[in-house]
Amino acid sequence: MEAFRQAVVNTLERRLFYIPSFKIYRGVAGLYDYGPPGCAVKANVLAFWRQHFVLEENMLEVDCPCVTPEVVLKASGHVDKFTDLMVKDEKTGTCYRADHLLKDFCKEKLEKDPKITEEKAAEFKHVIAVLDEFTAEELGAKIKDYGITAPDTKNPLSAPYPFNLMFQTSIGPSGVSPGYMRPETAQGIFVNFKDLYYYNGNKLPFAAAQIGQAFRNEISPRQGLLRVREFTLAEIEHFVDPEDKSHPKFSEVANLEFLMFPRQDQVSGQSARTIRLGEAVSGGIVNNETLGYFIGRVYLFLTYLGIDKERLRFRQHLANEMAHYAADCWDAEIECSYGWIECVGIADRSAYDLRAHTDKSGVPLVAAEKFAEPREVEKLVITPVKKELGLAFKGNQKMVVEALEAMGEKEAMEMKATLESKGEVEFQVCTLGKDVTIKKNMVTISKEKKKEHQRVFTPSVIEPSFGIGRIIYCLYEHSFYTRPSKGGDEQLNVFRFPPLVAPIKCTVFPLVQNQQYEEVAKRIAKSLTAAGISYKIDITGTSIGKRYARTDELGVPLAITVDSTSSVTLRERDSKQQIRVSIEEVASVVKEVTDGLNTWNDVLWNYPTHSSAATED
Repeated sequence: MEAFRQAVVNTLERRLFYIPSFKIYRGVAGLYDYGPPGCAVKANVLAFWRQHFVLEENMLEVDCPCVTPEVVLKASGHVDKFTDLMVKDEKTGTCYRADHLLKDFCKEKLEKDPKITEEKAAEFKHVIAVLDEFTAEELGAKIKDYGITAPDTKNPLSAPYPFNLMFQTSIGPSGVSPGYMRPETAQGIFVNFKDLYYYNGNKLPFAAAQIGQAFRNEISPRQGLLRVREFTLAEIEHFVDPEDKSHPKFSEVANLEFLMFPRQDQVSGQSARTIRLGEAVSGGIVNNETLGYFIGRVYLFLTYLGIDKERLRFRQHLANEMAHYAADCWDAEIECSYGWIECVGIADRSAYDLRAHTDKSGVPLVAAEKFAEPREVEKLVITPVKKELGLAFKGNQKMVVEALEAMGEKEAMEMKATLESKGEVEFQVCTLGKDVTIKKNMVTISKEKKKEHQRVFTPSVIEPSFGIGRIIYCLYEHSFYTRPSKGGDEQLNVFRFPPLVAPIKCTVFPLVQNQQYEEVAKRIAKSLTAAGISYKIDITGTSIGKRYARTDELGVPLAITVDSTSSVTLRERDSKQQIRVSIEEVASVVKEVTDGLNTWNDVLWNYPTHSSAATED
């Protein structure tokens, strides 16, 4: 696996798909530059993402700033909770992610220690399984028990402590307005919900989408494009009525079958298995139709790009991985030389985000369902007596009032019963961090019948979030293979990109250096430009075989060789088969294949084949 990965990475860097940023200054870990073919692949992936999701699902696309005020990320929980546990080399000060060191130690023991006992192997497997549950103290205790030291120097390590992964900055010259480089694009959509809902005609469901840069100050980035400090995210926030999570187009994906790894299978030590999506939803494995619909659409997106369906699975989050507010979460994981890598997260986040921003901003981020006829409903009415609460709690009155008004129906009715029977009740105020005594004269709780013309509610959100760099790296590995040269004396590298994502769709080669052939090549280049097809023209005197090998290594699917003034040969990359096409038709044939209107096999039926014996050399 490591040899294969090295071959892929060497080819990618040599052909300038990507390279370490600031290379002449020895680079910076976790930062990479995309070169010309890498930019083209990325642009093609994002163009297809827009077509597959934004256009097909009629989503509302937005583009929000990367710099985000602190108050926004305070409301979302990122300021307080967006942390990883870090340890330091006590002598050099080098930092490492504590959980990565422990996981690597356990994996190495399991894979390379021939003397390991069954009991110890079971212990290491258990540690890997519950790693996300460990507190800083538990993680530190394990590192100490196993004698784990700094990987580079073998020096002792500090105790683990939390490190916030956001890049901090200040907005404006005064320094009084703190901000952060956004760690995700989603918050820009949530804070614009009210305007987007109005733009959509005050109707649900609807989805908003955004493609943009995100930033995470990773402690010790590694694994190339898989763990970086600046990366491109493509995120969708699909807003839906929490009482109706059905999807009108679910039947279009219900019959898809692919590898799924439900929570119960992981806990019981089983492997991922092929499940029909419709059965997963009807059987309650996937929480609802809308979540299931997006899982199906993500599967189609990734496989159309060229991800191997045998090395793609959808893994459900374990209970300890899910946020307390989430209804259900699945990750699209792609297998590559680094193991199974999470590339897309698909989560039902309930109404948490909109509620958090409503509470912090004071602006209600809600939707309404209008009734055809008014409905009589019983409403809970909580009326704090502010005068009595002020006398009792003085400066803390506001927090007590807010806590009373935020009570749910069950808690409020229990308080009412206790006040009527005992005259007072102990009540926890989270913002004060303590219990207070509420007396009967401090609050009235009742139920009133009211006529309502509409139901006002906070929408739930289904969020598919795509790590574009991770998807592209896995695509590189899944597309890479080697084959012997015609003489059999060397192995040639090939990327079998589908035409959809190939950085260049076609190359144009005059067979020999000849004025007439070069003029024909330029005419063909003009017709390719007019058809909107990216191409590369090569009029060097290098042998045609070497020119084919160079473009196969870039993943170019088709090559036009000019060997006469009336017709040309068209070669397909993977089969190396060639057909003969007239100069006037060749651009339209290339367009049909690269646009997916025809397959190469379709084209073979319509045009005479050409022996490649002369040209491959």
